[in-house]
Amino acid sequence: MTDAVPALKNLIRDIPDFPKPGIVFKDITPLLADPGGLALAVEMMANPFRRDRVDLVVGAESRGFIFGTAIAQALSCGFVPVRKPGKLPSETHRVEYGLEYGTDTLEMHIDAMSPGHRVLLVDDLLATGGTMAACIEMVRRTGAEIAAATFLIELEFLEGRRKLGDVPIHSAIRY
Repeated sequence: MTDAVPALKNLIRDIPDFPKPGIVFKDITPLLADPGGLALAVEMMANPFRRDRVDLVVGAESRGFIFGTAIAQALSCGFVPVRKPGKLPSETHRVEYGLEYGTDTLEMHIDAMSPGHRVLLVDDLLATGGTMAACIEMVRRTGAEIAAATFLIELEFLEGRRKLGDVPIHSAIRY
C-alpha cells in the first residue's frame, strides 16, 4: 500500500479561502466520485481495526456518515450517527465544541450505545479536534469504551490529536 497515499492525495483538491479567508479546504468530493479511490480510502481507514472487537462505528455529520457507514459494513458492526441539533427524534446527549473557524453543537441519542460496547469513531478530517472531542465526550457519557478514532485526513499542523487525550488515532493521510 505504499502507493496508496499518493494515489488518494491525487484525488483531493485544495480550495483556498473556503469557508473563509485563510483556510485551505481539503475537498474530498473528487475522491468520493472515484470508485477505486473511495474503496481504497475506506479500506485504509478500516483495516487497522479488522482484528479488534468493534461493536459500533460512530460517524459525525456529515462526511463521517459517508465513511462511517462503509467502515461499519466492512467491520460487520452497527453505525451510530452524531448529528447537528434538532435532527434526532429521541432524547440526546448534546455537546458544544470549537471548530477551526467557529463553534458548533452535536447530538447523539442517549440510548445509542451502552456500557460494554466498543466504539470506533470516524470522520473524514482531523483538524483542531473539536468535532471528535465532542464525539468522545458523548460516547463516554454512555459508558461505552472507545477503541480508537480513524480519519481519512489529518492536518498535523493544527495539532487536533492533542484534544483527543488517550484515544488511539489512525489517519490514512497526513498533511
